[in-house]
Amino acid sequence: MALHPFGTRPKSDPAQVAAIKDWTRAALHLSADTALLVTELQCTEEGCPPLETVIAILDTPGTPQQYKVYKPLHDVTIADIHALVAGPSVHPYPHA
Repeated sequence: MALHPFGTRPKSDPAQVAAIKDWTRAALHLSADTALLVTELQCTEEGCPPLETVIAILDTPGTPQQYKVYKPLHDVTIADIHALVAGPSVHPYPHA
């Protein structure tokens, strides 16, 4: 999502959020009732792009799993989700 001149961003695309959830469920073999949270955040770590997409799996109370895709939500693809599942060695940023 492009940043706007007054610091606001348009709301995330519900269809893209649903697609990311579907891809994540399929890639990780999660049940339909496993809670997933997909959000776009500003990344403040050195060398990180300005926006990142965070996927949280809330299947175990108190111990969520978290994955990051270092690009805006609308740019995330199914290939990005498969790369997350493949492991941390495929992340383009050393702090991933």
